[in-house]
Amino acid sequence: MSTATGFEAAVATLRDGGVIAYPTEGVWGLGCDPDDPAALQAVLTLKQRDPAKGLILIAGDIAQVAPWLEGISKAQRETLLATWPGPNTWLVPDNGRAHPLLRGEHDRVALRVSDHPLVAVLCAAHGGPIVSTSANPAGAEPARDLATVRRYFGASLVAVDGALGGQARPSRIRDLVTGDTLRE
Repeated sequence: MSTATGFEAAVATLRDGGVIAYPTEGVWGLGCDPDDPAALQAVLTLKQRDPAKGLILIAGDIAQVAPWLEGISKAQRETLLATWPGPNTWLVPDNGRAHPLLRGEHDRVALRVSDHPLVAVLCAAHGGPIVSTSANPAGAEPARDLATVRRYFGASLVAVDGALGGQARPSRIRDLVTGDTLRE
């Protein structure tokens, strides 16, 4: 792993199957390429996260998550569009596109289109969505600055230094089918 904190290093790390840290709307996130099973496992291992819980995909625009939205209704799509971009994560029925480590034990995949400018540029440079899970070991408080990310994971993790997006907490999580809120 590199000790870099630059944008180009992060994009290269994503393309090479590595894990990065980056600021999101409310907390720092760990990310990787969602189509790389080894990278997904690396995120879970680094975070000490139960694979059954699954992971979130974050994108810079709705076109980047379009493959995961195939099969939803027009009304469901309108619901997503009414809250995206923004700090709203939706559990969307898995249409077979999500890797099992991304989905966990669930029949849905968690998707968010972020309004954070750095996330949008990062996803565009990567060529699609990336994994987004809070940058903290399981059970610890989510990191709200790069120093905390470094304390949790060491200096070797590639990070894109930048500011959080102004939200006080991680994104809201809602189920697109039931309308239930799982995390406020």
